[in-house]
Amino acid sequence: MPKNPAVAELIRLACEAKGWGPTDLARALGMAESGNPRRLQRQHARRWMEGERTPDHWWPYIAQVLSLDPNAINLAETVPGELLADTVASVLILGRSDVDRRNFITASSGYALAALGLPDPESILRRTSGASAGAVRVGKGEVAAVRQMVKSLGDSASELGGGHARHLAVRYLTEDVGPWLNGRFTEATGRELYAAVSQLVHLAGWMAQDEGDTPQLRGLAQGYYAHAYRLAAEAGDPELSATALRGLAVQCVELGYRAEAVQLGEACVEYGRHVGNGRAVAYYEATLANAAAQDDDRRTATQHLGLSETAIGKPTATGGESWAAHYSPGRWAHESGMILSRLGDLDAAEENLHLALEIHGVDRRRTRAIVLADLGGVRLRQGNVDGALATWADFLDCADGIQSVKVQAALRDMRVRLRRFQGLPQAQDLRERAARIDG
Repeated sequence: MPKNPAVAELIRLACEAKGWGPTDLARALGMAESGNPRRLQRQHARRWMEGERTPDHWWPYIAQVLSLDPNAINLAETVPGELLADTVASVLILGRSDVDRRNFITASSGYALAALGLPDPESILRRTSGASAGAVRVGKGEVAAVRQMVKSLGDSASELGGGHARHLAVRYLTEDVGPWLNGRFTEATGRELYAAVSQLVHLAGWMAQDEGDTPQLRGLAQGYYAHAYRLAAEAGDPELSATALRGLAVQCVELGYRAEAVQLGEACVEYGRHVGNGRAVAYYEATLANAAAQDDDRRTATQHLGLSETAIGKPTATGGESWAAHYSPGRWAHESGMILSRLGDLDAAEENLHLALEIHGVDRRRTRAIVLADLGGVRLRQGNVDGALATWADFLDCADGIQSVKVQAALRDMRVRLRRFQGLPQAQDLRERAARIDG
């Protein structure tokens, strides 16, 4: 059979998860096939693990002893991570393929919906009972380290865009966090670790989505979001599960998968029913409202936008950690403004965007730039050309130096819309400034 590097990496990572070397794999395969642990020589197992050869006769037994999908042998262009039963091995394969610039998938509507059926509730229990004797011991310190790194990288990306330091996040996942995921820990620590790593993986997905609009980056973002959901669901954390589903839903909206976006938004809201934080509930209800608005379902969009507004007005829970706590009233006002714009209510849209900027405030430069770009577009649609030009001037002041596909798209959109005002010196000046920033 021709060499298949993806299959070799599947085998190697699954063996690492079990703490097996070639000898262990050969013995297990001999027992599975004939009951004789000496049936297969170590060198054959080593060749399969290193990619020198791809197994033929032995593949069904490899899939059996390593808990792999038997169909993986036929899917050379499918990302290895989605074929593994074990979530940890799967997400580490995805991260390593990212670091090595080996992208196996592109985003698809089918993959997004398939994520809903992926979680393995027994994953943590299997790892607590199956860790090898030499595995590193993991405790609260390692969990705290992951959370702190997520905060540091997230703060940086929020200021400068997802294209800033994304590969730092992915290398941290594969090189530092990977050994901890394959380490020794109690069930309680395992759940905390999975939850923290879910945040890290979600951040990697958001950074890939914000970095650029290429098929490879879209596929990576979708893969990271799906794995963030798997880790969160296996940790038993409904807020992180819902937030990961939100990431998938928003991406489906951007890719034009309208029906899939609505279905993921509904699943996001369902998980959110188990969350007591008002900001989190508002976050998830707005997700479904946005998906419905893009699907031209005004009734559903209006209903869930109203539920989101009610939730954002509730007192914020104190104590503990909330992954959705960043969804401030200002961010809600921005998202609701764009939903209202989609529904055609431009006056209400402008009011909400004004609230986001001037009343509640938005504390990140990237976020402020995007809100200003959106507000300029709404004012132009209202016929307020002077207001649009003034707002877009402020947008350009914020946009310089930000590595974000959304900011770049806003720059290009503004330049196109300003072509009709070539007789206005201010419009020409804005176009030239935008070209320098986007160039």
